[in-house]
Amino acid sequence: MDISRRLFGGALAAGAASLAAASLSACVTDSTTASVTSTAANPGLRAGSGANTALGPIKQIDAGVLNVGYAEFGPSTGQPVILLHGWPYDAYSYADAGPLLAAAGYRVIVPFLRGYGTTTFLSAQTVRSGQQSAIARDIVDFMDALHIDKAILGGFDWGARTVDIIAALWPQRCKAIVAVSGYLVTQQAAQQQPLSPEAELGWWYQYYFATERGRLGYSRNRHDFNKLIWQRASPLWNFDDATYDRSAAAFDNPDHVDIVIHNYRWRLSLAPGEPQYDPYEQQLATGPAITVPAITIASDFDGAAKDGKPYRAKFTGKYEHRVLDGIGHNVPQEAPHPFAQAIIDADHL
Repeated sequence: MDISRRLFGGALAAGAASLAAASLSACVTDSTTASVTSTAANPGLRAGSGANTALGPIKQIDAGVLNVGYAEFGPSTGQPVILLHGWPYDAYSYADAGPLLAAAGYRVIVPFLRGYGTTTFLSAQTVRSGQQSAIARDIVDFMDALHIDKAILGGFDWGARTVDIIAALWPQRCKAIVAVSGYLVTQQAAQQQPLSPEAELGWWYQYYFATERGRLGYSRNRHDFNKLIWQRASPLWNFDDATYDRSAAAFDNPDHVDIVIHNYRWRLSLAPGEPQYDPYEQQLATGPAITVPAITIASDFDGAAKDGKPYRAKFTGKYEHRVLDGIGHNVPQEAPHPFAQAIIDADHL
């Protein structure tokens, strides 16, 4: 998860604006005008959430440095849709959205990211890196292994960052994207700049992870730790223990702790990246625009950034921005119908 925008959104928005002022200064033309849809909180918004308690058979395939575990829904001949989860979540975030899209004729593929579920490394020698471009390369390799040239990509948290990166670096692989919380590409230089004290408080877990005490604490307590993150990130989502425990099983992956700790330390330049990803990171450091058709989704988690203005200029192709009031961070699982509809609508931008 990234900084809790729900609690500290105002300070974050101010910080984000100052960190990315140069990259957000581009003009928005008439051809890229966003339409903003706000969905007020109501019982129907979560209709279908929790309807499915199984992902079906988990398939495995060698892809790049990984053996990837993934769930699949819908006809094999359908338009491919690849949906990516974040931390601390897993493929169950799409247990309802996946079947909804399958019913609409899409081939929906939901992989476990490195360090989650049944996804494992092919070699004990591979660095257990959580670097953003490494995760993005994983998904491109996964598409290659499945012989998918182009797909609609959707995600939230780490998943949204990965979707953004693939759209920026490999736009030819994206028919369209849906990114919860918008443009999340990490620029390490910007990460070195402090925010206001209130906003810094929202990063508590990242500072915790920067210490060996934090690594040990997460290793010992990740079930309860991650449940606390769920509760704070989605305060209006009354998930039950069974729902959480289905996802929590994915955190027992032997590489999970190493991947999570490295991810957050790398962002703060407290852990090195891998040299083979340097060319990608150099491109990402420039804050590249996303040119493919895109829909961004904001929720209560995004706080003052809910209107999407801090990152609007980063999307230079066909674009829409949608707001889901009353919904927390795990948008696909909390609001599967609006998320699935966004995928369908992005396909037709």
